[in-house]
Amino acid sequence: MTKVSRREVIKSSALGVAGLTLPIVSSSRPFFFEVSNSERPYPAYPSLEPELVSEVVGKSHFDLDRVRELVESRPELARATWEWRFGDFESAIGAASHVGRRDIIQYLLSKGASPSIFTFATLGANDIVRGMIAYSPGIQTSLGPHGISLLSHAKVGLRMEDSMSKIEIENCKKLIGFLEELSDADGPKYLEIPEKERDAYLGDYKYGDGKADGFTIQLDMRKLATLGPLGGFGGALYKMSENLFTYNGAPSVRVSFQWQDEAVKSVTVKTPDAEVKALRI
Repeated sequence: MTKVSRREVIKSSALGVAGLTLPIVSSSRPFFFEVSNSERPYPAYPSLEPELVSEVVGKSHFDLDRVRELVESRPELARATWEWRFGDFESAIGAASHVGRRDIIQYLLSKGASPSIFTFATLGANDIVRGMIAYSPGIQTSLGPHGISLLSHAKVGLRMEDSMSKIEIENCKKLIGFLEELSDADGPKYLEIPEKERDAYLGDYKYGDGKADGFTIQLDMRKLATLGPLGGFGGALYKMSENLFTYNGAPSVRVSFQWQDEAVKSVTVKTPDAEVKALRI
């Protein structure tokens, strides 16, 4: 540990060279900058710890108590956003919105979170959503986290109906009716995947020798096939055409499977920057 005086720092800095001055700090003790050669506290420092960001977004789907603990300790986490993979960005309030957790939404709003049109749809903010669509025609076709549509957000807004006021319920229903009349607020129409076909994709696939070099195809809580890193969860695969899928609605990501003797032998993930083929193991 080396201690460097303020005078020495100014002399050797760009401020000292340029002749600029800093406010004098009044103290009975000398003012020191401490320079340490030790490692930074965590790899992403001075950014927020990625584990905290991931946790607050994840917990915002279902755990108000834990969200409160995290945000009370680090208030900036109320605005946290996490990329799950392939551009699937989700904020803490976005997570609470698409699952209809009005209590978590209201808490995050009280802590400075920024609501989007999807949050307003979940809350049944009829006039606000209508106004946003009038101001920006076509915005109703935009997709939220995980490729979830605006209409879906509005519908899940009734999830906590038992604790909602009569006016809140009426506003939600009015907004749902309005969005249904637009006919394009429910996202792309994907093909159904027969259960037998869907189950044929499930399993682990490798594309390299490293422990993490691969994908896992498994089912999520909605019984949708998902693609994630080897051994982990990922985003849903939506069928666009015969043997062609999109990852959570990401426009530039395409996933296909290669068959042999009525069995899936490999999966190919294609983006504008790379095409990766992984063999089933």
